[in-house]
Amino acid sequence: IKTFFAPDAHVELRVDGPFEIFINPYAQPGMKGADGMRIIGFQDKRMLSFTWNAPPSLPVARANRTVVILRFEPVDDKQTRVTLHHVGWGEGGEWDKAFDYFSKAWPNVLGNLQKRFTSGPLDWTEWLQKMKATQ
Repeated sequence: IKTFFAPDAHVELRVDGPFEIFINPYAQPGMKGADGMRIIGFQDKRMLSFTWNAPPSLPVARANRTVVILRFEPVDDKQTRVTLHHVGWGEGGEWDKAFDYFSKAWPNVLGNLQKRFTSGPLDWTEWLQKMKATQ
């Protein structure tokens, strides 16, 4: 996860294990990114599901949880198709903003995942400097 998604994370691959992705590791606890998220279930090399929250800029939606389901399907010996479903949305207000946000964010994350396997891990040095400067 640290090679394509965010500069820091705390993940334990077990049901109800933490699935915390820290977009800004320098932020206050609860505001780092996907703080407090949990793994709902997984099937080895086939599926991973976890709870998810909205960005800190959307506190009403952030106080609730949605669910992300990733499915992995082998295409051949060197390729895997990854399908992402993000479900559990509310309606109106910040929910609409959160939906719009993730409609743009998830394709970027999946693009970074693909790049990680074609050109190597992301270098978070510049991002971390920027995040540290905002604290």
